[in-house]
Amino acid sequence: MMIPSILLQTIVVPVITALFILLTRRKTGKKAGLIAGIALLYTTVLLCIVGIRVYQGAIISEGYVWGPYVTFGLLADGLSLPIALIINIICTALAFHSLRYMEQRVDIIYGEEDAKTKLSYYTTYFCLYLLVSAAFIGICFATNLIVIYLFIELLVIPFYLLISYFGYIERFRVAVMCFLWGIVGGTFVLFASVLVYSQIGSFEISKLHALAGNPMAVWIALLIFLGLFIKMAVFPLHVWMPWVDGEAPTCIAGALTIYANIAAYVIVRVLILPLYDDLKVFSIPIMVMALITIIYGALLALAQDDVKRLCACSTIGQISFSLVGLGALTIWSIEGGIYYFMSHILGKAILFSTAGIVVYVTGIRDMKDMGGLIRKMPITATLWITGAVILTGVPLSSGFTGKWILFTGVFGAYHASTGLVIAILGILATILTAAYTFWAAKRIFFGPLKPDLANDSRIRDPPLSMSIPLIILAVISIIIGLYPEPLMDLLHSVIGLL
Repeated sequence: MMIPSILLQTIVVPVITALFILLTRRKTGKKAGLIAGIALLYTTVLLCIVGIRVYQGAIISEGYVWGPYVTFGLLADGLSLPIALIINIICTALAFHSLRYMEQRVDIIYGEEDAKTKLSYYTTYFCLYLLVSAAFIGICFATNLIVIYLFIELLVIPFYLLISYFGYIERFRVAVMCFLWGIVGGTFVLFASVLVYSQIGSFEISKLHALAGNPMAVWIALLIFLGLFIKMAVFPLHVWMPWVDGEAPTCIAGALTIYANIAAYVIVRVLILPLYDDLKVFSIPIMVMALITIIYGALLALAQDDVKRLCACSTIGQISFSLVGLGALTIWSIEGGIYYFMSHILGKAILFSTAGIVVYVTGIRDMKDMGGLIRKMPITATLWITGAVILTGVPLSSGFTGKWILFTGVFGAYHASTGLVIAILGILATILTAAYTFWAAKRIFFGPLKPDLANDSRIRDPPLSMSIPLIILAVISIIIGLYPEPLMDLLHSVIGLL
């Protein structure tokens, strides 16, 4: 027997927990982070239960009516469920990783404040973080264009507050940048949704197939692409990413990577599945833009000395590997693009959080001032290399499996022509990923240990509460890399219908 309103619970429980922490913050105190982590563990268990049912062939649907005009539907199928589950696992891991990290971050920024004020900021972080997690799951399960738009835009508010309260360099300006770019991207999606309603009289995603063949379908798709390309930091709409992702609190940078990547899911759900034939005109232009972004993002990452900025610039290029797959418009390439999206957010959560650990322990962001840290931080070094392996796509990693499936689909679509050149160049661009991730590993962890670092007894691997969540993410990535069939079966049950 299925738990009542199980999909709704995955969204509402984090929100209720956030309100509970807010209202009881003086009594809850430092336990706020633990409470947030437990709430996300609970929703992860719920999603696992749903996942078992979906893998057995069920489609879980819930509908809610609020008043005479507002309907709210949730749908868990082979596409939305695995994405929601991976995202929720990452959010859970980052919540526990944040426990010690945010204690230090609050002390650094608000060290002159009294204990009560510092505690208030600490609890505020976890309240806002839970709202971010809830909005992600809402995007995955929503069945209505306006509801998806609202969840996407609701993310902008907690991100703005989290960056302005807890960010790094020029955090207030960066928070405004995040807010404005987010609103602009969302406005394109909203305008497109209104045009959809003008054509078919509904915002329901299940009705979008009625647009197929309509001359307005191309213009609606163009607007949605523009809005989501801003979210995905596709060149030349990428300018916000190095600042926002690089200067956010490191735990939130991992969530911002999900925020940028989840647009790939929205493209598949809202555009590719219902309007497949109408999108063929966009195929080559999307792949060209994606390839340019991959190369540009990699070169930008290679130019960085700041460890956090390197991870942020990496995100620009890595997202567009998925976009190449979506642009090719074959079943294999689309499934590979979505698979790689999930692999990327796992790998980037590890890499970004490891960068945060280095900054947490050493207080240094410039890689020129690092070196030899593997002697004092072997676990952290191993985690960075694991993240690099996933993002580069080393064989047996989930990144390799994702790129293999993705480019198999691209080659299947284009045996000769511009598309084939794009596919070959995309594969070669993987070398650039290896260059900036492993070169950074050499600069941070290998070579001679700087004397001031060698003599600092505080420099060592962080508490297990920070490293174990990342190890769990690494294990999950390895498992889905070695055994991709269950995940691919789920994706194929929906995308294969094309």
